[in-house]
Amino acid sequence: MARRAQGTSAGLDRERIAAAAVALVDRDGLERFGVRRLAEELEVDPMSIYHHIKGKAALLDAISEAVLAEVAAAADDAPHHWEEIARRTAHGYREMAYRHPRVFPLLATRAQTSPVALTALERLVTAMRKADLPDQVVADAPLMLFGFLNGYLLAVLSSGSDKTGDMPAINATAYPTMAALASLQAGFGSVEEFDRIFDTVVGGIRDQANRQGAR
Repeated sequence: MARRAQGTSAGLDRERIAAAAVALVDRDGLERFGVRRLAEELEVDPMSIYHHIKGKAALLDAISEAVLAEVAAAADDAPHHWEEIARRTAHGYREMAYRHPRVFPLLATRAQTSPVALTALERLVTAMRKADLPDQVVADAPLMLFGFLNGYLLAVLSSGSDKTGDMPAINATAYPTMAALASLQAGFGSVEEFDRIFDTVVGGIRDQANRQGAR
């Protein structure tokens, strides 16, 4: 099928373009992604895309926003307590990363300042302030939570599989303490491991709040 003429909208809108871009990255990866390849998928001239999204950087932001909207939808029915909001958001983020492993590096390596990202953070920090956590703890919490989420999920996904499994065997002679702990590191990437480490992060936030006292 021939492409539509340059500059025509071809029935496009930002949501349709972003959805097609997500699907393209899911299939072929970020390394092969570009505006021209996306235009070929949509059977339009590249200028039709630029009419809605101004350049590749903005297009990458639209891809990030589209997958983050999935996380927001998963957290919509979370209770009002900050720990439950954080937990529901974290699990939604993990599930999104497993659905879109080739998109996920965008979230971990680019600042996320879209309305959907900021709305999720606003909900969390508002709940934390309502619980009378000190302002400095509240201000630090998003970086702590997403520092863990991004680092952990990148490690899991970069292992070459979204399946859970054991860590590689460790030489007990050279590294006896690490080898002794290996059985406690079984189930790499599992929900159980994720929850255990997440609880440690949240516990750290809670302990810091207790040390600093109410705001």
